[in-house]
Amino acid sequence: MATTGLPPDTAADVARVTESLAMITPRWNVRIMLALSGPPLRYSQIAGKLSWLQNGQLHPKLRALCDAGLVQRTEHTSRHVTYGHTDRGAALLPVLPLIVTWAEEHLEKTDRQLPAIEQIEDSLTLLTRRHAAALLWVLKSREEASGRALARIVMPGSDWTNIYPPLRQLVSDGLVDTDGTGQPYRLSEAGESLAPVFGALSAWSAGHPLAQAARHPIWGRADAVPAPKRWLSNQTRLPAPAAAPAPVRAGQTAWQGRDLFSHATPAHPKTALTAGGPRR
Repeated sequence: MATTGLPPDTAADVARVTESLAMITPRWNVRIMLALSGPPLRYSQIAGKLSWLQNGQLHPKLRALCDAGLVQRTEHTSRHVTYGHTDRGAALLPVLPLIVTWAEEHLEKTDRQLPAIEQIEDSLTLLTRRHAAALLWVLKSREEASGRALARIVMPGSDWTNIYPPLRQLVSDGLVDTDGTGQPYRLSEAGESLAPVFGALSAWSAGHPLAQAARHPIWGRADAVPAPKRWLSNQTRLPAPAAAPAPVRAGQTAWQGRDLFSHATPAHPKTALTAGGPRR
């Protein structure tokens, strides 16, 4: 995705986060990552935890997660192979509760209480739409911008009117607001509230501790101490430093990997949404 209208550090930041989302959004990937929480497992043990997967579906998913550097395959003998998280994969897990928290506050309520894993999958569907991350990044940094200005930054070299389909989708999803045709665009409350999620994904993808998310130059808190170095790293595949979990406030759920399957995952879980968003 070309974002040559952005400063180099910001363009690299957006590209890394987009790549990170692409690693975990494909169907079943988050569920497999959660199933691997704990000691390494044999293939049959993983399959037993994900019994709805048909024969032949699990192996390519595990291979893709291994290629992404999130899962490690260890061959003890020719007949004894186990799978477990890499350090990098384990460091990504604390980001998932942030997505759940955002979803529970901003996604439209349904007539049943959704498992947290479905909240994650629905949220990832929104965030991985084409150009979504770049558009949200620019609007966060500029507060508001016209469609033409956004096109120059996010889609340089393309017909500027091509910016409107992804913008209309973000408006429909409830992440972006506008007062009408020809008026500038700005983040909605739901879009602004993605700050902890994008900050954490950016920190993880750059190989920084998740504690540095609050210092992110765009998505960080205004009262946070600036990061001591540039928010840039090309080491997207190297192990990230382990991140200490955030302190739990009174009344706040202390999410753990197993809790993300709360409310009893159905035998045949649904596919992540293809449309919708905060309004589902």
